[in-house]
Amino acid sequence: EDFKNLVGNVAMEKVGAIFSLEASRLGRSNQDWHRLLELCAITGTLVIDEDGCYDPAEFNDGLVLGLKGTFAQAELHIIRARLHGGKLNKARKGELRFPLPVGFVFDDDQIVLDPDQEVQGAVRAVFEFFTREGSAYAVVQRFQELGLRFPRRSYGGVWNGKLIWGRITHSRVVAILANPSYAGTYVFGRYQSSKAVGPDGAIETRTRRMPEEEWRVVIHDHHPGYISRDQFLANRQRLAQNRTNAEVLTGPAREGLCLLQGLLVCGLCGRRLTVRYTGNGGLYPAYQCTRRKHEGLARCACVSVSATPLDNAVSARVVDAVTPLTVELALAALTSLEERDQAIAGQWRLRIERARYDADLAERRYEAVDPANRLIAATLEKRWNDAEQRVLDLGAQIAAFERQSLRAVTAEQKQQIIELGRDFPRLWAAPTTSPRDRKRILRLLIKDITLAKRPEPKQLQLHIRWQGGVTETIDVHLPPNRADALRYPPVFIDEVRALAQSHDDHEIAALLARDGKTSTTGKPFTASMISWIRHKHRIPGPSAPAGTLTVHQLAQRYGVSCGVVYYWIDLRVIPADRKAGKSYAITITETVDQRLRAWVSRSHRIPGIPKTV
Repeated sequence: EDFKNLVGNVAMEKVGAIFSLEASRLGRSNQDWHRLLELCAITGTLVIDEDGCYDPAEFNDGLVLGLKGTFAQAELHIIRARLHGGKLNKARKGELRFPLPVGFVFDDDQIVLDPDQEVQGAVRAVFEFFTREGSAYAVVQRFQELGLRFPRRSYGGVWNGKLIWGRITHSRVVAILANPSYAGTYVFGRYQSSKAVGPDGAIETRTRRMPEEEWRVVIHDHHPGYISRDQFLANRQRLAQNRTNAEVLTGPAREGLCLLQGLLVCGLCGRRLTVRYTGNGGLYPAYQCTRRKHEGLARCACVSVSATPLDNAVSARVVDAVTPLTVELALAALTSLEERDQAIAGQWRLRIERARYDADLAERRYEAVDPANRLIAATLEKRWNDAEQRVLDLGAQIAAFERQSLRAVTAEQKQQIIELGRDFPRLWAAPTTSPRDRKRILRLLIKDITLAKRPEPKQLQLHIRWQGGVTETIDVHLPPNRADALRYPPVFIDEVRALAQSHDDHEIAALLARDGKTSTTGKPFTASMISWIRHKHRIPGPSAPAGTLTVHQLAQRYGVSCGVVYYWIDLRVIPADRKAGKSYAITITETVDQRLRAWVSRSHRIPGIPKTV
């Protein structure tokens, strides 16, 4: 800011001469120095240092001042290089000090774990929750649900070096999981600063994270850590897989019904299949690969298949593969559960111990003050009361936690868990096992599954690649769509066609019910169903018995209307047989024929019988 004021005064011709012990130190760079010399030459301002008086308007003086600035910048570069070299040399030895992450402190010249047990417990809880939950957001939720706090160390100001406890955030969790210091590794050069021109033309300093292969110094087992090197690499790999903006990653296991979410790979384009829920309320999950369609390379999706048959096929295979599950796995899970609860309870106990210490400290400070000094005594008394109230609140909170969350597993419960571990199929199918838990089990066993179509319709192949490297192929038969499922097979239609030659609809329905056959919807056949099947497939009803006539044929034979024939049937003048849904079958004997002819001849309303009959 002072240099800007100097340049402004020179430009406004308010300065006659500039006095300096070393003129070249006025500017931070050659650009600033030469700009100042240019303004001094224009305004006639002199530059005076311990070597002499210079007029920048004179060529020789300007040349000398320019060389001084160049030499000064070279000297600064050499000094900077030496300092950086010394810093790098110290870092190679693991002796360079820099602000440590939460959970570590300096003890003389060594990095050690923070002696505060509450801080250690909070850091260990982050890694334990992530190992169990598999997601950084889930770690934050667990801390929030259990009422746990996380510390951060303040640098600078009044609170320099102090621990400030508060709510943990997602960014803090990711930073802790990605920091190799927690695995006992000393690292230098994770970040590098560089200068660039900003949008407004100003020079900006930007910091970017360097890839691991470009880190300057990496010293494993440099100091005690909270986790091992292998666990750190596994956590980092899980974080990378949890990313949702990459097409080759599985993503985190979520709460959806699709068990193979993130595991299925399209056999046509090699992309990860996405999940889609259709129907009212998302009742029908499906897997789709629409990347080529979105990129304009295809007019339809590579594959779109219902999730249920694929999930069932893979689930059945996993249940068969994990049937020999040992009892030790159940015991390990039980031990982990107990250790987790005890660790959380320990965090609460450390927290209340700290509150009691603060209360005792406030009491001692209050007792040590002069009672006559009421201003200080009143303040210390208020702090003491607040500390005591904090102890009471924490006591109530830890009591509620022990009642609701702390598990006391009996020997009988342990035996039940051991039996449950032996019966993995029942555990897999239990209603209490959430889809997210099933997904996490699948990801522990399966690396990915490639989905390929077979030439036959409704046939798919799943190429499973297990985590151990073994590959396996299973065939999946897709169920027919709704229309095909309700369509009767040709064999059944031929059977109905054969029965319809000699039986009516009621008789056909009874015969099918006797054989135990039902409709495509599982209901028993009725006459209306058989009638609809005959109508749809154009199956005629049974033929009239030999020697019988229909109402229309009889009306033509005697030259009367159909109404007269129905009148004869009602009066039982002619014998007629009729089955449900069928026309009348009339049998005419010689006696009945003579009676009808006489009837027609006597009636004055009925014309004579046609001679052709």
